[in-house]
Amino acid sequence: MIRTIRLKFGSAPGQAPVQLDVAPVTVFVGPNNAGKSKVLQEINRNCTSGVPHPSDVILESVTYNEFPEENIPEITRGLTLRPHKNETINPGHIIVGKHHRRHQVRQNQFDAALRNPNTQSQHFCQWFLALHTLMLDGKSRITLVNEQTATDLQQAPQNFLDILFRDDAKRLDVRRIAHDALDTYFVVDPTALGKLRIRYSRIAPKDHLEERGIHEDAVNFHGRALNIDEASDGVKAFTGIITQIIAGDPSIILIDEPEAFLHPALSFKLGKEVAISAASSNKRLFVSTHSANFVMGCIQSGAPTNIIRLTYQHGVPTARTLPKDKLLRLMRNPLLRSTGVLEGLFYESVIVTESDSDRAFYQEINERLLREDHSNGIPNCLFLNAQNKQTIHHIVQPLRELGIPAAGIVDVDILKDGGRSWIDFLKGGFIPEVSHIGLGQIRSAIRQKCEESGKDMKRDGGIEILADADKEAARNLFKQLGEYGLFVVESGELESWLKPLGATGHGPSWLIDVFEKMGEDPDNNQFVRPAVGDVWRFVEQVGSWLKTPDRKGIPA
Repeated sequence: MIRTIRLKFGSAPGQAPVQLDVAPVTVFVGPNNAGKSKVLQEINRNCTSGVPHPSDVILESVTYNEFPEENIPEITRGLTLRPHKNETINPGHIIVGKHHRRHQVRQNQFDAALRNPNTQSQHFCQWFLALHTLMLDGKSRITLVNEQTATDLQQAPQNFLDILFRDDAKRLDVRRIAHDALDTYFVVDPTALGKLRIRYSRIAPKDHLEERGIHEDAVNFHGRALNIDEASDGVKAFTGIITQIIAGDPSIILIDEPEAFLHPALSFKLGKEVAISAASSNKRLFVSTHSANFVMGCIQSGAPTNIIRLTYQHGVPTARTLPKDKLLRLMRNPLLRSTGVLEGLFYESVIVTESDSDRAFYQEINERLLREDHSNGIPNCLFLNAQNKQTIHHIVQPLRELGIPAAGIVDVDILKDGGRSWIDFLKGGFIPEVSHIGLGQIRSAIRQKCEESGKDMKRDGGIEILADADKEAARNLFKQLGEYGLFVVESGELESWLKPLGATGHGPSWLIDVFEKMGEDPDNNQFVRPAVGDVWRFVEQVGSWLKTPDRKGIPA
């Protein structure tokens, strides 16, 4: 029913607003307070009212598909209700609605709204689309599994449990999905005469009669099964979403944080199954999520899926459509998958270091900056580590291709790496290719000067081993790299920070020692707090690039 959605902004200030052709599944991702839940509310309000709302800040417009002329009589008949006793119907009017929602409308106007939904969007949405739109939050999707009335089998079904009770194929589809995810069998229990309720059984029913009957075998079978009222919230939420997509009558379903109450593996299965089911049932699903597992499930389902990343930093909103091929690369590459890189979708920024020790140290420095003065630290930032400096670009580059600000931190011995390693480092930061030769020549010259000093640039003080003029050249080079979010430890390496503490060792052993000396109790006088210079200033410089909306190094 929905053809396109247009947002009010694009991937960066000055870029064209995002407009997308609606797929069976559209997933909104991004950091907290980016507008993921808000955009669902705005889509829902548009679908039910048909008019823009003054408080809409994300959604610009929605366009709808016209119905073929030959389908309009059938659609009208399907929504036409009988009048209540003593209810008067005006000439040329019909009553349309469902689920206790009723509108008395002129039939010619109703038919015209179906023919011209974009020029008569208010009538189309209020009289028709609102009846086919369902918004689910955490509470509502749990209550979906409550027992429902069993209606007259001589009449059309009135609720999704009624549909599942009558439709063996749909019920078996739900049972297959539930068993795969929960290792138990979904069944519909009719033995509370006049009511239908969901149960989960350790064994499958022998046949449809044992499940749908009210004879002794059926009563005993359901008596041994678990009433869903006694199940966990996760099972209830999973079941509510799956049954609504397979058997529910809404054509547009909006779900806020479907992963709530679910463990990661179940979130993945839910994403995969809802994507497949939405595509096969011609429903349109809009989701806001914080779960990388749910996103992975949607994409790996193979169903057409839109992934939109929203951000809101320093009063600047952005929206970017994420290419599925690039997301698949994040999922399939063993290095990227092992580092949890897909979690970057849900953070404002990412910092990538050479090793796990580097990651832990810089993350702790940032935590102390945030605790002391929030403006100096980097909020909502994910810290990841590569295997070494040669692999940092494998993480930084794909994140930036998705519009995620990702900074790389390397030791000073990056100056030793020429050729492919240096070029990959520059490419990972999206430094213009025409600059590569010049930067490479400067790198080579500074390396030569370091070697002539007879000292180890990494262990003996970094660029401090150079003469003043050469030191200035090195700082100028690092400044250019920093403008593109690539940061070099001028003092040498990780272990060169906080020298006055006297930490010894290298790598993990140094990290343990320096953490002990930094202290863990903020109320203790020995607790190391942020100061001027040293690593505190370095992390603030990284944060300055990450917080700048018009930062260099992020492809539009």
